[in-house]
Amino acid sequence: MASYRLTPDAVADLDTIWHFIAADKLEAAERVEKTILAACGSLARNPSIGDVRPELTKLPVRFWTVPSYPNYVIVYRPDARPLHIVRVLHAKRNIKSVLRRQEI
Repeated sequence: MASYRLTPDAVADLDTIWHFIAADKLEAAERVEKTILAACGSLARNPSIGDVRPELTKLPVRFWTVPSYPNYVIVYRPDARPLHIVRVLHAKRNIKSVLRRQEI
């Protein structure tokens, strides 16, 4: 079974997402978190499926939009073992700006 590791920033991102959604509906927050974590597992098994986005960053990361929840983008290092989930960001955030400050 392929594995992945959430960076502290990714854990904080998931916490923020969960709390934001849970403020309105706890079940929805649980469902979104579960789906994002399942997508992380899929990426660990197939790390090359994400997109390289050189217009956003020169970091060695790929981007995967969560199919069931396209407002969320997983940023990950496909070369790391276990796979490193660097960030989980809302698609409307300024991803370029967030990643400019990112250390990996």
